Amino acid sequence: MFKKLLLVLCSFLFTVSAFANDITGTWQQIDDKTGAAKAIITIEKESNNTFTGKIIKITPRPGYTPQRTCNKCPAPYTNQPILGMEIIRGLKQVDNSKNYAKGRIIDPLSGKIYDAKIRLNGTGKRLTIRASIGVSVLGRNQTWIRQD
Repeated sequence: MFKKLLLVLCSFLFTVSAFANDITGTWQQIDDKTGAAKAIITIEKESNNTFTGKIIKITPRPGYTPQRTCNKCPAPYTNQPILGMEIIRGLKQVDNSKNYAKGRIIDPLSGKIYDAKIRLNGTGKRLTIRASIGVSVLGRNQTWIRQD
């Protein structure tokens, strides 16, 4: 009985630790300027071990009419619908840690593409996205909250 309990506990701890380092899943994007929920993003791991993120829902906000297409975006995003848009590309995990880097993220409202770094918090429930052009110090942070 004790061995079975120990095996179950070890399995649970392994699952929790694997989950705590994994950014795949569904995330609520929080606007860094207003603190309001913006969109639901799903992050997936690709076969080449990079991560991509796609908008699967735009969160309605009172008094705000969401933009439907990426009007100011460069190719291949030009006039693409924002719902379903892949906004994160090429993100790679750094040495099996909670850090992810070398990705690109697009802001579909401004059309700007940024270098992206992501840090997963200790519980695996929050992401801090650092978006910058060139020097990371001049960028901005955004927090996303795990939904699944």
